[in-house]
Amino acid sequence: MKKDLHPKYNNNLTVVCSCGNTFVTGSTIDKDTLTVELCSKCHPFYTGEQKIVDTDNVVKRFEERAQKSSQMSFRSKREKMAERKSKKTEPAKSSSSLTLKDMLANANISK
Repeated sequence: MKKDLHPKYNNNLTVVCSCGNTFVTGSTIDKDTLTVELCSKCHPFYTGEQKIVDTDNVVKRFEERAQKSSQMSFRSKREKMAERKSKKTEPAKSSSSLTLKDMLANANISK
């Protein structure tokens, strides 16, 4: 069998959680301490509490978008199409009540 083939096993690896919990375990990592964000004392699966680990504010931005969209009023496609059809069927309102014949007559008088 080859010598030094397997990594050395460290029996005294101290794991430190962000909640303050520490425990000693064994690993092949060359470090003496290992820092983690979640452990069995603070993980939602074990505690039954909801804890959101959100470092990039993704959850906050999602909640803001959801609140903004709930305040908006949505119309169905049928309502939108009915509004468009009603606009098309209305006669175009001219800015002046003069006809082309009246405008030409006025233009000839002013000469």
